[in-house]
Amino acid sequence: MNPKEIREMSLDEMNRKAQDLKEELFNLRFQHATGQLENPRKLDLAKKDIARVKTIIRESELNDSKE
Repeated sequence: MNPKEIREMSLDEMNRKAQDLKEELFNLRFQHATGQLENPRKLDLAKKDIARVKTIIRESELNDSKE
């Protein structure tokens, strides 16, 4: 996921996206535990996407508080 795409979203959309990514990470972990996950790299990518979304949410919160 591109940071530019995330910044174009509203705060509600970013929160929904973070929740969706957390659900995806849960499913990937479950697949990994049962041996069904073909590409373990997807776990790392999901974690990074969650961190990216949370970072941009925090940036927008800080910018709003300064104004």
